[in-house]
Amino acid sequence: MEASACEALVAGVRVDASGLVPAVAQDALTGEVRMVAFMSREALALTLSTGVAHFHSRSRGALWKKGESSGNTLAVRRVLLDCDGDCVLVLVDPAGPTCHTGAPSCFAREASAAGWIPAAPTPTAASELSATIEARRDGGAGQRSYTRTLLDQGADAIGAKLREEADELARATAAETPARVASEAGDVVYHLMVALASRGVAWRDVLAELARRAGRSGLDEKASRRG
Repeated sequence: MEASACEALVAGVRVDASGLVPAVAQDALTGEVRMVAFMSREALALTLSTGVAHFHSRSRGALWKKGESSGNTLAVRRVLLDCDGDCVLVLVDPAGPTCHTGAPSCFAREASAAGWIPAAPTPTAASELSATIEARRDGGAGQRSYTRTLLDQGADAIGAKLREEADELARATAAETPARVASEAGDVVYHLMVALASRGVAWRDVLAELARRAGRSGLDEKASRRG
């Protein structure tokens, strides 16, 4: 983005008495909140102009580029401003873990009756399901679960079950209630995620592929595969 455009955008942001605005960095594909920090007008302008997240360190009183030393940068897809103009949402593609502890997200503790306990970030139902399936996969053979049974049976069994569930969804779509369509679709998504886990394909990889196709004609996409 050109400097003049950046200046105009930055001028429309309300900063606090210290000249800062809170900025939330969120994974553009999964919806996971990776971190919250502060931006000065300079940091916001650099974020807009370079496409890489920059922040202002309150402890050091200095500008910093996320991942400058670690390499765990945040490539910026979009920058959004809230209704009051005093908080920024940065949609990012993270390279590696975001937290200085090595965790993917800074938000890795959950409230419980026992206090703040470690928790894997699970921003969406799909992400939580994917994490559960991967845990079953990585836990070793012999576990007592339907997911583990499918994984132990191998690709042919998983593929057969996926085709069966897809056929049930197709029949529900043609002749059953919306509730049945939702139920059958849930079965398809679950078995799809088992198939992905069996091949070591992350759910985020699927979302990235969908994002790659965004704005492109489906007819053009199919034609490119035939070529």
